[in-house]
Formats: sequence, structure tokens, C-alpha cells
Amino acid sequence: MVSRGKDATDDFEDVGHSDNARDMLKDFYVGEIDASTIPKSTTYTPPKQPHYNQDKTSEFIVKLLQFLVPIAILGLAFGVHLYTKSS
Repeated sequence: MVSRGKDATDDFEDVGHSDNARDMLKDFYVGEIDASTIPKSTTYTPPKQPHYNQDKTSEFIVKLLQFLVPIAILGLAFGVHLYTKSS
């Protein structure tokens, strides 16, 4: 048995597959591999990463405003409530 261009017979036998698995193997058998078509070595090309933005100042300001604006609105509402209640 060949898997990914290598002999996998020992690996298949070591697992101890059932008779049902051996019958399935007959159904999925594709054919022999022509060893001359297998590349000798492959070179790994890492995927392109998006540019890392080292300047996170704008992100920090946005997060700070997302925190401070609701606090300011609550403070303003509380102040208006106290001002109108005492008048």
C-alpha cells in the first residue's frame, strides 16, 4: 500500500485493521504510483502575512473613547438628574 508516495503497508498492518477495513481498501484502490513523477524535494513558501502595524496609537485612542464616552454620558445624565431634582 502506498500513501503520499511512501510505502504504508507496515503502518496499515501495525494498526490492526478489521476485515471490513481491508474490504474497503479494495474499493478505494486507485492504482500504482509512477515514482518518476514524484518531485525529489519541495520548497516551503510561507503564506504572506498582512503588514503588522507597529503604531497602535489610533487603535488605543478608539478603545479609550469607547470606554470614556459612555462614562461621560452616564456622568452627564447623573448630573442633570441631580440638578433637576434639587431645583
